[in-house]
Amino acid sequence: MRRTLGLLVALVVCALLGGAAGCGAGDAHERGVTVSASPVGTLLDETDEEGRLYREVGKKGAPEVAIEIQPDSADGWHVRLTVRNFRFSPAGARTVPVAGRGIAHLYVDGRAVARLRTAEYHLAGRFVPRGTHHVTARLYADDGTVWAVHGKPVESTADVTASDSGSAPGPQSTTPGAATTGAATSAASPPKAAASTASPAAPQATRRAVVPEAR
Repeated sequence: MRRTLGLLVALVVCALLGGAAGCGAGDAHERGVTVSASPVGTLLDETDEEGRLYREVGKKGAPEVAIEIQPDSADGWHVRLTVRNFRFSPAGARTVPVAGRGIAHLYVDGRAVARLRTAEYHLAGRFVPRGTHHVTARLYADDGTVWAVHGKPVESTADVTASDSGSAPGPQSTTPGAATTGAATSAASPPKAAASTASPAAPQATRRAVVPEAR
């Protein structure tokens, strides 16, 4: 009987102190535990060249990217990205994955050369010497994981060929989810008078963009 009365008294005290919290259960914030938001996508076992995990998301509403590269007048190349369902995160953004947010990594022949927080970038000519090279833009979440659809990274690649001669049509543009081929050239300096030494021609270049199907 005494034991039963003791339990009843304890329950009454707990109720007066504010329910379960009064009996020592406490909530997550009082105990220094924060409740995390629902995870974005699913982490896969696949990784990129630097060991970063793929973050799989559904095709509907998934980020998309297309890349366009043209010679510029500053001894290099002008890189322009067109993105869809994606926003670039500013410097200092929290390192947590947010749907449709993050940065782009730029690769030349599989070697990382830049991290982009804007859609345009100047690629120095030293990264694209004479010959054909593959320039890839790949989208990453703010925690460093790779945005992926159907197990494939969300990326776009353009084949860039730099040479000393030749000509090609004017600039071409690409759009996310389309396969486009085009070319770009940098104009050569006109020859000077016979008494002068001719200036060397500016490097000619062609650009062929191969954009993977939207994923």
